[in-house]
Amino acid sequence: MKYKILLCIMAFLVCGCSNDADDMGIIARVNDAPIYLSQLEFQHDQFQADTAGTYVPSVEKLKEEYGEILTDLIVQELVVQELTRRDLPVTEQELLNEEETVRADYPEGAFDQMLVEEYIDLKAWRKQLRNYLAMKKFFQQVLRPQIKIDYKEAENYYREHISDFYLPESLRILVVRGPSREIVGKAVEKFMKEKKHAGLATVFGEVETREVVVREGRLSATWKNAISDLKVGQSSGVLTDRFGFEALVLLEKSPAKVLAPAQAYPLVEKALLENKLHDAFENWLTKSIASANILVSSHLLQEHQSDEVRDSPNDLLEAQDALNAAPNGTE
Repeated sequence: MKYKILLCIMAFLVCGCSNDADDMGIIARVNDAPIYLSQLEFQHDQFQADTAGTYVPSVEKLKEEYGEILTDLIVQELVVQELTRRDLPVTEQELLNEEETVRADYPEGAFDQMLVEEYIDLKAWRKQLRNYLAMKKFFQQVLRPQIKIDYKEAENYYREHISDFYLPESLRILVVRGPSREIVGKAVEKFMKEKKHAGLATVFGEVETREVVVREGRLSATWKNAISDLKVGQSSGVLTDRFGFEALVLLEKSPAKVLAPAQAYPLVEKALLENKLHDAFENWLTKSIASANILVSSHLLQEHQSDEVRDSPNDLLEAQDALNAAPNGTE
């Protein structure tokens, strides 16, 4: 999708941000709204933080990354402006509520400490958060109400993608782990009598229990051998694990099946909705860009285009000609 968006923007782009002092630090304008170099650098810093120590981009790759980030920023700005026109802007209260939700995932004071340690500017972070909320609101309150899904579409999708609703055979297993063979054995015995595992950790101290659902074809060799002859409700012997000892109790065995239409409908609806939202967004974006005035610094054009701009006495007209002459596949 991003590739199509980038081509769409390039098809309508006008280049020629001025070099006046008032434009210092501005790398693009979307209907006169500025996009700053600091925004681009902040977004790229976040990308680098996610790949720290494992990623050293080439010059060409760096240019590509900056181009993709700028594309995102332009699209986000167009969405923000559309919400404003519809009197649906992200409010300060919505922004505050979302920030409080994020902060709630951290111990007291840890969020601000994280910002300091990661060299994250709070103002830039809030700008990014506002853009995220704008995109979310745009999809939920502008695009979603336009989309209808009827039962015939759902039926056709179900038939054409029937393999997506095939569920292979699966097993639900209770895993009981502990520091000694004796403790694990006693914990399993207690479970087999009471059929409750929530209190085993309390009774036996260091015992841990958890339920897992796994496809039979994805069982490890050890687990497969341990439960191959078990019936539902039976347990394996105590196995030696690299972290201690464990036993397996087969709780449920589900045969392979295809979901019935009624069972599959929520999945069908989700898939159709995603496809229609994707198409609706691209259609809106194409029209929005066609009527937008997008200015980008000549320094961010391709190398041969930048040369034309610098050599021309009229940056704006020459940049427009260079972009119009570029092939559709040019990034």
